[in-house]
Amino acid sequence: MQRNLLRFGFENITIVDGDHVELSNLNRQNYTEKDISKPKVYALQERLLLINGNAKITVHHCFITPDNIQELILGNKIAINALDFTSEVPLLFDRICQENNIPVLHPYNLGWGGLVMVITEGMGLDSLKKDEERFSEVSVVQYVSTHMRYWGQPQEWLEDIINKYLNENKQLPPPQLSIASSLVAAICAKITFNIATNRPIKKFPEYYLTTID
Repeated sequence: MQRNLLRFGFENITIVDGDHVELSNLNRQNYTEKDISKPKVYALQERLLLINGNAKITVHHCFITPDNIQELILGNKIAINALDFTSEVPLLFDRICQENNIPVLHPYNLGWGGLVMVITEGMGLDSLKKDEERFSEVSVVQYVSTHMRYWGQPQEWLEDIINKYLNENKQLPPPQLSIASSLVAAICAKITFNIATNRPIKKFPEYYLTTID
């Protein structure tokens, strides 16, 4: 995603991630075998600077927490929230961005399709939360699937993925393929361009959904 933005002309990019590159990342993320075990932010910074050595790529090798989130967010003009919904941090990230008028893009890899939502000063993803359920990426995808069926555009492939995933007897990460990673990267680049040039964008509860299935 950062590679697309950089090649599109965005040269001031901040990356935050406390993870290290693993073999399982190579099927969809912008790393190579020589990057395995390196901090993701440094490996990605190196690759981006090979594309444009004049770019300002600021990296923070840490995880976002309630204690550091303000410091990491403020000063940026557009944010991309790719955090895992294992805590309340992703929703806190959105709220702080909303309070500071920073648009937030939420990309979702759906295997053969890509989904992106844009959170601005209005309604946020926390409006999808249900008291009796744990909120996660699946909750967001279920919202889109239900919305499409309600409006007479059912996405049976997506409904099938959701049902199969929910019926698994194991705690597994959602299926992610390089196809959808490329799709959401392209969508995010276009949305970012539109925001930077004051062009209209879809805002949540609307969304961007594209598929090759």
